[in-house]
Amino acid sequence: MTDQSQLDANILNDVADALIYSDRSGTITRWNRASAALFGFSADEALGQNLDFIIPEHLRAAHWKGFEAALASGTMKLAGKPTLTRALHKSGRKLYIEMTFALVRDSGGAVQGSVAMARDVTERVERERAARLAQNS
Repeated sequence: MTDQSQLDANILNDVADALIYSDRSGTITRWNRASAALFGFSADEALGQNLDFIIPEHLRAAHWKGFEAALASGTMKLAGKPTLTRALHKSGRKLYIEMTFALVRDSGGAVQGSVAMARDVTERVERERAARLAQNS
């Protein structure tokens, strides 16, 4: 087989959910194939970008407040809890995505950045909304 770091890279690139890693400044430094499929941006387009390019404008202030608080405290309120939120596709279309988040630390325990796993749940959310509307009419 390949060396461990190559195996790790292959696993991260091949998982079914979008995997996004950003450093402490919010710059994307890891973007797997599922991220490209979900958001429409290739790795070449995403790497080096700020997370804002996939966060709808009306959610950015709340995102950065939580991001900065997590970096400062070393803990995340949402760590490991699937969270429904909105995101932007390259086409400009808004997606409903379910995300989980975690802080990434170096061997000394210092926070290096944040990782998120995401999946598209737009169809499910819209189906549930339509069912609720049908019940209420």
